[in-house]
Amino acid sequence: MPSTRGLVVVGAGLFLWLGARLVGSPDLHIVAVGVVLLPVAAALFARWNRQRLTMVRRLSSARAALGQRITVELEVQNRSGAPTSFLLLEDRLPASLGRSARMVLTGLPGRGSQRVGYSIVCRARGRYHLGPATLDISDPFALSRVRMEFPHRDELVVYPEVEPLRAIVAAPYGSGSGDSTTRHLFRTGEEFYTMREYQMGDDLRRIHWPSVARRGRLMIRQDESARRSTATIFLDTRVSTFGQTGMPAFEKAVSVAASVGSFLSASGFALRLATPQAAPAPVTVDTLLENLAGAAHTPTRALGQALLPLRSGSLSGSTLVVVSAPPPPAEIAALTRSGTAFAGRIAILIHPTDPATLPPEPAAQLEQAASTARLSLARAGWEVFVLPPQGRLQDVWRVNRTKLLVSSAPSR
Repeated sequence: MPSTRGLVVVGAGLFLWLGARLVGSPDLHIVAVGVVLLPVAAALFARWNRQRLTMVRRLSSARAALGQRITVELEVQNRSGAPTSFLLLEDRLPASLGRSARMVLTGLPGRGSQRVGYSIVCRARGRYHLGPATLDISDPFALSRVRMEFPHRDELVVYPEVEPLRAIVAAPYGSGSGDSTTRHLFRTGEEFYTMREYQMGDDLRRIHWPSVARRGRLMIRQDESARRSTATIFLDTRVSTFGQTGMPAFEKAVSVAASVGSFLSASGFALRLATPQAAPAPVTVDTLLENLAGAAHTPTRALGQALLPLRSGSLSGSTLVVVSAPPPPAEIAALTRSGTAFAGRIAILIHPTDPATLPPEPAAQLEQAASTARLSLARAGWEVFVLPPQGRLQDVWRVNRTKLLVSSAPSR
């Protein structure tokens, strides 16, 4: 499409053509036709360059922590032998990451390339897509402009805030991180956890000959078990609990789930994540953070119905961590029943609204509901923590009261 300058040139050419017609000057007529055709030739030149430009986007990291600065590099390549004029490059960004990045590139030489970059500060958790990018191509006289779009997008995952919980819990059959117990050795050769087929370099003294006779191939005793205690984290994402995604209480709940999950993983626990819409599923700490990065509110349903998959899928000796708001008496009973299937039980209750921001009477009612829930769950053997949306979990975390995390029996 013609630029503002191109429209002015076309208008001037038409004015000259009218003048040439009035005065009857053939030379002026030729000049007028040339002026009118100049923007057309410029547009054809810009479109010709369009077919020979490519762009590549590179991120310094596709996974980022909250508050981390990410650098994005854009490289534009000119595959033709002819140089280009200046280019206007724009990379579209989600509103949560800021304004779209706009950069001006000088003319690219033939078979050359140019790199430009910008930075993003990850201020909110989520899964974002960077792009598409657009490139405005102009001719050397800036008489026309052609927009070229690169549809490729890159994903950026911003993890929720993870608070450091410094207490390390001894977890039997853990992964070997911190104070966890990594192995359990059996005292006799007859008590082994499992067997596997012989591999070159294995100790021949560990061959289990009765299994060799049965299977007809060499089998090796697996004298060690690497079983890990399991912790199930239930994040209450119901819209009736914390409100919609982005509300302070909801974001604090996601951060608490990420912090506790990271702490338990470092303490040697295998993790499972559950929500009212999803049954418990095994996750690694990285998968946990990725899932929580995209966590969103879910429709309202009864808490007892949402907790039902926890009881049916609970593992012996495992730990349950529930992140929710202070429940009413009816939901306290459902929560207590669900916890009976677990050896360790932790409830982290987050006020849906900060009591400090409420009038005295509503604030007292909110505090009373939290105190009632804390007392009822504590009597049922739960470890309970209560904090406001703006509070810090590490401030209320009790190092000397985390012994309930230690499972008394192996979970696998």
